[in-house]
Amino acid sequence: MALKQSDLNWFRPLWRRVAVVLFLALWLGWELLWSGDMFWALLVGAALAYSLYNFFYAFPKEEPTNEQIQPPDTPEGDDGPRP
Repeated sequence: MALKQSDLNWFRPLWRRVAVVLFLALWLGWELLWSGDMFWALLVGAALAYSLYNFFYAFPKEEPTNEQIQPPDTPEGDDGPRP
């Protein structure tokens, strides 16, 4: 399931994606080591795997801004000087 455009914009800064993954990892550790509730551990583990995949593997790369786009040297269709 792909993220919506509003979600992509909100999660664009890397620190937000890292914070969500870190929170889920700590919660999973809590469930496995302290409470021992396997239902919640499975649920949080699935959410952690899903967020790792979507935030770091499938997340679209930064789109270039207008300042980063270089204009071509010659106009399209122009083969250079004509004799």
